[in-house]
Amino acid sequence: MNNKWITYTIKADLEGMTVEEILKGPLQLSGRMINRLTRRKGILLNGRSPWMKQKVKTGDQIKAAVRPLEKSDLQPEPVPFTIVYEDLDLMVIDKPAGVTVHPVRPDDRSTLVHGILHVWEQQGVSGVPRPVHRLDRNTSGLILIAKNAYMHQLLDRQLRQKKIERRYLALLGRPLPRLAGTIDAPIGRDPGHPTRRKIKKGGEHAVTHYQVRDQNEQGALVEVRLETGRTHQIRVHFAHLQAPLMGDSLYQGELSLIKRQALHSSVLSFLHPLQGKEMRFTSPLPDDMKQAADRLRLCCHTDP
Repeated sequence: MNNKWITYTIKADLEGMTVEEILKGPLQLSGRMINRLTRRKGILLNGRSPWMKQKVKTGDQIKAAVRPLEKSDLQPEPVPFTIVYEDLDLMVIDKPAGVTVHPVRPDDRSTLVHGILHVWEQQGVSGVPRPVHRLDRNTSGLILIAKNAYMHQLLDRQLRQKKIERRYLALLGRPLPRLAGTIDAPIGRDPGHPTRRKIKKGGEHAVTHYQVRDQNEQGALVEVRLETGRTHQIRVHFAHLQAPLMGDSLYQGELSLIKRQALHSSVLSFLHPLQGKEMRFTSPLPDDMKQAADRLRLCCHTDP
């Protein structure tokens, strides 16, 4: 983006380490990336190209050019979404239902990635948006986007280490027998349907934690926390409990109150890899889910 360099200042407890140890430790650069940057003079110690075994002192500054100028092959298009947070390395976006996150086929258009490129084009900058996790097309809410390959690597590592917390709100078409619980059931492809998933012996390990926010004989509003991130996980797990999401035609959900699966990514939290601070974002229920909850006489007016 605008500044290709990141700067890291050596603290007293790191004095005596080598440049390579700093790059691989605090900066979490892979050996491959270090080699690539070295060839391009993309690593500086106090403004000069260092040896990898050179030792650092307190107050030294290491710079790494991990924000290369990139240009996407996709054509920018205006697409509706809200930017909740943005800095040089990442974005948090509130995605409306009906928007696909990224193209799957070469002719796919009007995805969230196309929309981000359009916003950047208006700002006179270029880049390649890299979603860190996924939301289904008809799931609304918060999604984390890396703005360069380096940040995507760091955030993907957090995701695999289960250090990125994702919470969802879901409307179910029937009440649950327990007010809180964990669904631990493997998920695999349904051989009888090209896109559907099912609980399947030998499928991928999948764990969903839930807590009922409100329920009655007509349905339930539940908060869901993902421990794993399988395709359609929340939808499949609640269908397995005989309580499919409202509006979810693929898993036999009730269709009278809402025209898409009633699932919203409401909370996203993670540790900013470069700033070192906890980032937490919330998104309230969108109007279509609020209206459906009101029709079910479920309370949905508390903060996520």
